[in-house]
Amino acid sequence: MNVLFEEDGAFRAGSVLADNVASLQIELASGKRSKVKSANVLLRFAAPAPGELLERADAEAEGIDVDFLWEVCGEDEFGFEELAAEYHGAKPDPVQASAVLLRLHSAPMYFHRKGRGRFRKAPPEILQAALAGLERKRVQAAAIERMVEELKGGHLPPEFAPIVPQLIYKPDRNRGETKALEAACGETGKSAARLLFDCGALPSTHDYHLGRFLFEFFPESKGGTGFPSFAAPRFLGAQRLESSPLAREGGRGDGSPDSEAEELELPLAAVQAFSVDDAHTTEIDDAFSVTAKPGGGWRIGIHIAAPGLGFTPDSDLGRIARARLSTVYMPGRKITMLPEDVVEHFTLAAGHAVAAISLYLDVAADYRLLGHQTQMERVPIVANLRHHDIEPLFNADTLASGLPEFPYRDELKLLWEFAAVLQAGRGKPADQGNRKDYNFVVDWQADSGIAVEPGKGFVTIGERERGSPLDTLVAELMILANATWGAMLRDAGIPALYGVQTAGKVRMSTVAAAHEGLGVECYAWSSSPLRRYCDLLNQWQLIALLQNEAPPFGQKAAAKSADLLAAMRDFELTYAAYAEFQRGMERYWCLRWLLQQGAQVVSGQVLRESLVRLDAIPLVLRVPSVPELPRGARVRLGIEGIDLLEAEPRLRYLDLAPEPVSELASNNGSDAAFFGNGDEQVAE
Repeated sequence: MNVLFEEDGAFRAGSVLADNVASLQIELASGKRSKVKSANVLLRFAAPAPGELLERADAEAEGIDVDFLWEVCGEDEFGFEELAAEYHGAKPDPVQASAVLLRLHSAPMYFHRKGRGRFRKAPPEILQAALAGLERKRVQAAAIERMVEELKGGHLPPEFAPIVPQLIYKPDRNRGETKALEAACGETGKSAARLLFDCGALPSTHDYHLGRFLFEFFPESKGGTGFPSFAAPRFLGAQRLESSPLAREGGRGDGSPDSEAEELELPLAAVQAFSVDDAHTTEIDDAFSVTAKPGGGWRIGIHIAAPGLGFTPDSDLGRIARARLSTVYMPGRKITMLPEDVVEHFTLAAGHAVAAISLYLDVAADYRLLGHQTQMERVPIVANLRHHDIEPLFNADTLASGLPEFPYRDELKLLWEFAAVLQAGRGKPADQGNRKDYNFVVDWQADSGIAVEPGKGFVTIGERERGSPLDTLVAELMILANATWGAMLRDAGIPALYGVQTAGKVRMSTVAAAHEGLGVECYAWSSSPLRRYCDLLNQWQLIALLQNEAPPFGQKAAAKSADLLAAMRDFELTYAAYAEFQRGMERYWCLRWLLQQGAQVVSGQVLRESLVRLDAIPLVLRVPSVPELPRGARVRLGIEGIDLLEAEPRLRYLDLAPEPVSELASNNGSDAAFFGNGDEQVAE
């Protein structure tokens, strides 16, 4: 006697060696013996042989039309032998019965299992839904196969065009396009970015890196620069700036009228103020003035742009600033925290009397600080001095040998001498190091000159010594302003955002505490309100203090405003992310510079183990082939390749290098400028 039984979801046939009623001892065609429960036995038969039964049943099952089976069976539950008898019109033989069983088992959409060897036909609506789903899967599988072949052939499937950013930066694994991309990557050995780049989906490697940042931080903005419509800020002072787009429109940022715009009267300061910035700075936050006092000494003014006077935290512009939290800097462009026409309205541009919060310092002839006053006013800006114009004339050498004639020479010299006194008073000696800042300038009208990155975008990288007299001048005055206003807010019990450093750890806090690195009792970021939300927030708090009004972020320092804490947390995280992106883009442009130069060999200095800092540009790389060398050892490296998509070079160690010679001297003029704000780098 032979039996057909089910075991572990599969059908098997064997010969019965012993029948113990509840179980049987079975020998399979392979010779293996097995104990089988009687309940698992589906069919008992004498012939054919067990191995032949399943072989013949498999072949016969292929010829059974499953749709016909579904049509002929009734609505009630049935056994496979019953259906086999109806299908064949007579009692089926073991092969026929087994073939029907196998066919029923292979069509779960048509027949639902109700027990061992028992089934029930699927209701028509359920069957149709299942068949439709199967057809969709078949069509999707065919589409995926087609898309894979197109990608492998270097062509972008039409389905990809609308969702390229999502496919690269945040793929949805449930989408057929993602499955096709992953399959094509697996077959070609390329990354998703490389495969799409080769298919023409990415205009450039620069767009790839910028796009990743915009996708994460500016998902709703067009190119990272679009702003929603906003109510224009109120105008400050009786004389409006005719050159301002907002002044011309006299209404909302989208050009529509704004009946709520107000006129805020501010006194006109009796000073001639000037700013000191790099060549490309448009968000000019700070300016200075020097006025001689009749009895000797001077009145030094530190003037900070006052967008906080033009709009409130809960206004359209306040919400925009809260969402962006900071201006984003990168070589070649920036994404401003505030709309450009708003920046133009509040920036301390020459030829305009601009709303500002001024800190006036009464300074004795020997540079002792006698007192200070803070007031809101309109400040006439008479000049915007630029680093590349002033530094050749005003530097450590010319200060020692005698300054030549140039505009604002005397004011700058006096401010520098006062800054030196302030620096000494903080207990911080002048920076004697040879640290450098590197200035990235991208000419988007010039051809890149790079075969792997054709098109526009030629980068120059210039060196600038950090800690110059101009740096010291600006940094010390900013530190003084931030420390003074921080102390005013602290003493008034008004919460603010402070920079704190204790035990070497720098952090932000809503409680005033010492900043040991700067040598001040407290330090509230207040000097860059056009570019950073924390400075703008502190400015709103300071304005409330000056106007004797309730501050928008909490009345008492002890009662921490939830909004203030949330703003601090979000600013810290966002500012760090923006800075990381800036560093990444600097790395990218350093690699493009190497390609522009056609460099085959570069020199650098070992920082530790295989970590090397290049001489010519601010690029630190890990070079595994560098042997064990002492820190500071100079090496020459060969460039074997540069991947701009991954922003990774392939370098190998050649030999030890001689002392460095600047590789930038012949490539960059003195007009190269910071893309960020150098004042903040020094001061903060």
